Amino acid sequence: MHTRYKDITAYETKDGSLIRELIHPSQQHNHMQSLAEAIVHPGQTTALHKHHKTEEIYFILKGQGHMTLGQKQFSVQSGDSIVILADTAHCIENNGEQDLHIICSCAPAYSHDDTELL
Repeated sequence: MHTRYKDITAYETKDGSLIRELIHPSQQHNHMQSLAEAIVHPGQTTALHKHHKTEEIYFILKGQGHMTLGQKQFSVQSGDSIVILADTAHCIENNGEQDLHIICSCAPAYSHDDTELL
């Protein structure tokens, strides 16, 4: 499978971030995972949420922010990676001056139905 960034339409997820599904079973017919880019604008915070089945890995591609992961809170910046286990409450705030770009890997693949807003 092959995709081009410019051909992928972005949409808003339940948590309020802007997402481009780079690879997703609903489009490419892979089976086990999804890969997306999330963009959080300056001053924006995603809604606190958790996924019941999905484990996520965030890679901070560009920008900086403040991450809430369960009971922990910490700063993140370009080059950082974060593991988010299933059933772990999380959100991220862009406290910088430029868009925060996050590469999100999800297994199983991201689903609105698996997202619970808290």
